[in-house]
Amino acid sequence: MAEHNCSACTFRSKYDNNPTSILGRLWRWHTNFCPGWKAYMKSVSEEEKKAIIKKYGFPSDKFA
Repeated sequence: MAEHNCSACTFRSKYDNNPTSILGRLWRWHTNFCPGWKAYMKSVSEEEKKAIIKKYGFPSDKFA
């Protein structure tokens, strides 16, 4: 299985630095359908998943 680079994603860091930037908003939008992001979320621990959901304001049932 391939390693996920989502934790070091350049677009994700753009969102972290400025959520209203074009690239930041693009990253947040693409997480709705990105298969890599969904696989990444399945690969992280439950605690980390909850922290990510809270940090980025995802619905709590989105990655259940």
